[in-house]
Amino acid sequence: MPHYRHVLMPILATAVVLLGACQKPAPQPEAAQPAQQAPAAATPEAPAPAEKPASADTATPTLKIATTDGRQYDLAEHRGKWVVVNFWATWCKPCLKEMPDLSALDTMREHVEVIGLAYEEIEPADMQAFLKKHPVAYPIAIVDTYSPPADFDTPRGLPMTYLIGPDGKIADKFLGPVTAHDIESAIAKAGGPAAAPAKPGEKS
Repeated sequence: MPHYRHVLMPILATAVVLLGACQKPAPQPEAAQPAQQAPAAATPEAPAPAEKPASADTATPTLKIATTDGRQYDLAEHRGKWVVVNFWATWCKPCLKEMPDLSALDTMREHVEVIGLAYEEIEPADMQAFLKKHPVAYPIAIVDTYSPPADFDTPRGLPMTYLIGPDGKIADKFLGPVTAHDIESAIAKAGGPAAAPAKPGEKS
């Protein structure tokens, strides 16, 4: 029995982490149908390039991408700040739930900035219409799911969030939804400013 416990425990631990993440619904028939609620865990449908390694995130990632407002975002230009790189999708309910919190964090903390990377196949006009209904203070970019940012892991589930330190290096990453307090706690743990007190109901 002890032998089986050692084998099963890592598997169970991985399953628990993935429960917080969101899976892209299966493709619908050509006639448009209402989106189904996403299962609790899994991998976005879009394939990653075959040559991309299983763990592609680097110590100091680069990110240059066009945002939906017509500007160019270059992660290297934001050195000196804590940058939250948030992979999300319009169909992902946990992603939508965390967006207001991330927007407030971007607005209220001068040392923190957020960039949202929409990991899905969606037309820019459709994204702009979506953002009118779900506005955020931070820039949004649409990721090419067939050629995602090379210096970040292809998301195994959504949302997937990276915390980049002022030195440009990855300080932490999260699979599943996060709160502003989660991010601030990770910043404090990495040597940044202390986290603000958690609001009632938030994770500490």
